[in-house]
Amino acid sequence: MRQMTKLALAAVVAGVTAGAAIAQELYAPNLAYRTGPFAATGIPLMNGQADYLSMLNARDGGVGGIPVNAEECETGYSTEKGVECYEKTKGKAIVTQPWSTGITLQVLPKTNVDEIPILAPGYGFSPMMDGKTFQWAFNAPSGYWDAADMIVQYLEGKDGDLSGKKIVHLHLDHPYGKEPLPVLEALAAAKGFELLPIPVGLKEMQNQSAQWLQIRRERPDYVIMWGWGAMNAGAITEAVKTKFNMENFIGVWWAGHDADLKLVGAEGKGYKSISWSFPNPDAPVMADIKKHVVDMGKSQSNPEEMSGVFYSRGIVISAILAEGITAAQDHFGTAEINASQLRWGLENINMTEERISELGLDGMVPPFSTSCANHTGNSGGWMLEWDGDKFVKVSDLLTPNTDGYADLVADKAAEYATSNAPWPMNEECSAES
Repeated sequence: MRQMTKLALAAVVAGVTAGAAIAQELYAPNLAYRTGPFAATGIPLMNGQADYLSMLNARDGGVGGIPVNAEECETGYSTEKGVECYEKTKGKAIVTQPWSTGITLQVLPKTNVDEIPILAPGYGFSPMMDGKTFQWAFNAPSGYWDAADMIVQYLEGKDGDLSGKKIVHLHLDHPYGKEPLPVLEALAAAKGFELLPIPVGLKEMQNQSAQWLQIRRERPDYVIMWGWGAMNAGAITEAVKTKFNMENFIGVWWAGHDADLKLVGAEGKGYKSISWSFPNPDAPVMADIKKHVVDMGKSQSNPEEMSGVFYSRGIVISAILAEGITAAQDHFGTAEINASQLRWGLENINMTEERISELGLDGMVPPFSTSCANHTGNSGGWMLEWDGDKFVKVSDLLTPNTDGYADLVADKAAEYATSNAPWPMNEECSAES
């Protein structure tokens, strides 16, 4: 593992300095949702996150020798409860993990006042990529607009030409579900396909007969799903029932949960999901988690869950947080970093293939890096396919064409800043930095 010479020196100084404050913990609260209609997807993600940090605490004494306290505050995925959790935990937090696009949007204006970074890996408001405007918000390693672009790229590679095709955007009627629409609409105009948005209300998640009747009538070439929780299981079950060609059904990374597909088993074969994470049971990190967490009776997970996409994604998410902490500790020469220092760390993550291997995450996340200007990293992802029993990779690494929506990012970021004026910008951050 990477040795931190600045921290080693800091530790020696701290050890011999009379009256020096002893760091107790790094408080990184998680606005979890183990209850409510999205619990089935929240639980494996939270378990993966918790187990990775528990492993670091047990194996390394935390990050930089300081234990991480990832206390969970239960939101049930409710925006109102999420804001309450944020207010409850912000006093000593070095980061907030909102776990909902709705909660993220509510907390986003508070970050400039409270100066606590938001870490929203793979979710939230896509223009958060613009670090100059959203200096306290991070959605690395990949955002929703990246996902929309990569899915369309994949379909184009499969068909050659999408002109004249009809694509349904089946989505949760929630800020999350509507998030990819600007890019999908732009791609539809540029590539000549018809985009048909079909919303699913929160009360319709488990009974989507009306939506799938419309899909059957419209006879689309593809269905792209931006679903979550019970919506995904409901949609997959309806697709099988109506005999929709599962080869032409593709979900965003939050619609690629093993348990949802196991409900239909072999009948779901061919269903796909874009993903910036992948489970690798042979990765060294899995052995360390087993040794330090599972075998010690400290995990809430189970072997079946631990083999799935979402548990491993939770591991990757906590690894991203730990890398931000490590970068900040290295740079500032102290283990007990504050929220402002973590913001710098999250802007300076460099997950190279070498670093991914050092962390024992081989094959579990694509390389990416963040910067002052780019808070997303745009790692790209793999297209995963359900083979009737598990998800397997069916593509090489896909990378988003960020140039295609760079102007959209800039426009939407500027629009947000104007509508929330006065909105402080990071004037020290140039577009190239």
